Amino acid sequence: MQNENNKSIWKMLLSRLVLLTIMTLSCATGLSQGLAKAFKFATFYSAVNGGNSIADQTVYSVSNGLNSIEIQTPYDYSLTVGLRKIARFGYENRAQTFYDGTETSWSDGANVGKRNGLEFLTEIKYKRQMGQEFLDQNHFLRYVGDKYIVKGEFLQDGFADISYFEVSQRYRKKVGDKFSFNIGLAQRASEPYGYDPLAEWSLNNNEIHYTYLALQEGYTVDVPNNEYFSPNGESVATSTEVWEAVVIPEVISDYVDRKRSGLDKLIQHSVIAGFDYYNYTDDFWLHAWGNVMPYHLDSGNEFMYHNSVGGQWLDYSGGAILGYRYNKHLGLFLEGKYNKYWNREWYNFKCGVNYVIF
Repeated sequence: MQNENNKSIWKMLLSRLVLLTIMTLSCATGLSQGLAKAFKFATFYSAVNGGNSIADQTVYSVSNGLNSIEIQTPYDYSLTVGLRKIARFGYENRAQTFYDGTETSWSDGANVGKRNGLEFLTEIKYKRQMGQEFLDQNHFLRYVGDKYIVKGEFLQDGFADISYFEVSQRYRKKVGDKFSFNIGLAQRASEPYGYDPLAEWSLNNNEIHYTYLALQEGYTVDVPNNEYFSPNGESVATSTEVWEAVVIPEVISDYVDRKRSGLDKLIQHSVIAGFDYYNYTDDFWLHAWGNVMPYHLDSGNEFMYHNSVGGQWLDYSGGAILGYRYNKHLGLFLEGKYNKYWNREWYNFKCGVNYVIF
């Protein structure tokens, strides 16, 4: 039942995005001509990157004579597959002949591109970093016109533990040739962020019934012999210290992951407003954009985020890219983006100074 519900949510959002895109292309140039034009100059790429991770570490123990254990961290790597068609802004230089999967173009997060029309990105990256494995995905389809914006995006950031699918339809108002603002509706499908599986086990003193939780999960406790067994009968601890310090944290983590993954996806309907500003010259450029979702429809579902915060909340995202060449020697740059959805944050930034000596 849960899988059927999740599939229906994805199908509804995807069908809405596909229908809007097809209608736009059909009305503009005809479907076949529109599709041919849409993929013209698009680039497909795949790449594997790798390198050593942190150096091996030696851990010593003197509990039973001098002993040592060498902890090895496997090498880092990433496997990237993608397809993109996004016009570069004036400040973006194609420094490499090929796409190698390590590119980071923060301007992809803007509401509008360098020019109107259809642009898209689909990229999947599987990576291992310092022994931990992550799956990152970023797929979006965006059509920008003089008076409207239609966009669909799926984002999964394994490092930030965020994943959602978003579709938005907005009215766009241009103010001059550098600034525009937009307003419309957004629909997001995600797991029920804000849900706390441990709430039912919590006590007033911020403790939890962790032993009762472990027993419910299939663990058994032999109190007289001070032994603790896993659901498959394997001994996992012979002391209270090991039980509380090693086993219980794993029990809690597995329980939380299972409860979160077992819930149906939710659709969040929100009002969205944003802006874009782009000004470029050879010596100075500023590209900035932002979005805010101040109101969210409460469907009455017990797992809606409204119940976690006691009402409405504010979701927002934005970014800025600033460059300034003071003279032929000195240049400054500042770039960054920030996102906050359901009180979950993910962001990047960089800044610096370049001075050419000659």
